[in-house]
Amino acid sequence: MKIFISSDMEGTAGVVDWDQVVAGGHDYDYYADLLTKEVNAAIEGAMSVGATEFLVNDSHSKMANLRPDALSGSARYLSGRFKPMYMMQGLDATFDAVFFVSYHGSMSSKSSTLSHTYFPAAFAEVSINGVVAGEAGINALVALAYGVPVILVTGDETTAREIEPFAPGVHAAVVKESVTRFAANSLHPREACQLIFDKAALATKSISAAKSVAIELPATMSILFRTSDYADLAARISGVVRTGDLSAEIVETDPLELYRAFITVVLLCRGLSD
Repeated sequence: MKIFISSDMEGTAGVVDWDQVVAGGHDYDYYADLLTKEVNAAIEGAMSVGATEFLVNDSHSKMANLRPDALSGSARYLSGRFKPMYMMQGLDATFDAVFFVSYHGSMSSKSSTLSHTYFPAAFAEVSINGVVAGEAGINALVALAYGVPVILVTGDETTAREIEPFAPGVHAAVVKESVTRFAANSLHPREACQLIFDKAALATKSISAAKSVAIELPATMSILFRTSDYADLAARISGVVRTGDLSAEIVETDPLELYRAFITVVLLCRGLSD
């Protein structure tokens, strides 16, 4: 049994500040270690019920936050920036399931610790077929393309709630309760890892009953930008149609092409801020 793991960092129990999740920041190494332990808890939970192969795609910031030799299960480690498929690089139809570990809520959520949607300077809200989508929902497009179910998400309760419409029946390990965007009531790290282990084991054990990603095709992705210059840039991309001063949409029958178009928008918008 082969598991794909996309690991972010903002959803780790105890994390509440950007300084904790950016290399060089105060106590970054400590929180990166907590992230590694949560990733390992997911791996070990899946291993306990028969999973044998793992690919961990480091999807946070510069995408080099984990120590390869510290990963459980002899997991392969995909790291580094400028991946063509970004947070979903490496996924294909040979995998049996997808785990989203240490994910966070969308930029437009009421309160989710360190909430954003790919690039907070540019995106105020993203929705798919009228449903607000955080990074988990957007990334589920790639899982849909390859026919691989998303069976586990870890993070706060907002993250779990936002992914449910796109991955019905997903198992959620809620390791913290967001109070505001910069405050959270977190489980003790040991308790968080135990919960992730248990949920990963349960999700993997019941994989035969996992539901497919629920995104109806053709799908419409609606994007609300924070400023008009980002909307201007996005409209230069083939297939991106401007719908207002601060908005645009992409309509696609192929979920992989929809994801690729969105990632192109992300990369262009990032370039504007460099």
